[in-house]
Amino acid sequence: MSGYVLAIDQGTTSSRAIVFNDLQQIVGMGKMEFTQHFPAQGWVEHVPEEIWATCLWSMKTALKKAGVAAGEIAAIGITNQRETTIVWDRATGKPLHNAIVWQDRRTAKQCDRLKRAGAEKLVTRKTGLLLDPYFSATKIGWLLDNVEGARKRAERGELAFGTIETYLIWRLTAGKVHATDASNACRTLLYNLETGDWDDDLLQLLKETH
Repeated sequence: MSGYVLAIDQGTTSSRAIVFNDLQQIVGMGKMEFTQHFPAQGWVEHVPEEIWATCLWSMKTALKKAGVAAGEIAAIGITNQRETTIVWDRATGKPLHNAIVWQDRRTAKQCDRLKRAGAEKLVTRKTGLLLDPYFSATKIGWLLDNVEGARKRAERGELAFGTIETYLIWRLTAGKVHATDASNACRTLLYNLETGDWDDDLLQLLKETH
């Protein structure tokens, strides 16, 4: 492949972008930190628009330092804080709530209820993961139950969920692409490792606990 590659590193405390040339040499870089929000004990949130703004600034800065136009970029790669969860309006792209960060523990009680009900064995068999608020699924449930009207809107197909890479792809394509890959999907507690797809049993299990 010829042309430049733009790498986006969207982390927990900052967003960074790096431009590489054909020789895999760094020719431009940009980085910007963003705000951490702690609305309650054990809760951690980010503002999705601030994540996007810092990514955009970092990308533009990296391109400027490299002396490269956006049209010269052959490919974009994204690495990200994988379990951090955003739900947004499909029509407007507006997030319903702040992003719930991977560190957040607000759904610990729900995970404990699922464990007591014996659900962890099924979850682990299908996903390879333990039931823990670290992962995205219970965060999605919290958003659907605690943002007014969100669950009904989701059932009507009006909302989209994504971890950070999905949200950035959505923004980079002006809402044309809603996508992830297996390495990110497998961190949601909703992805079946054997079938390589979202799992209806897991979706139903987590829906019924709310």
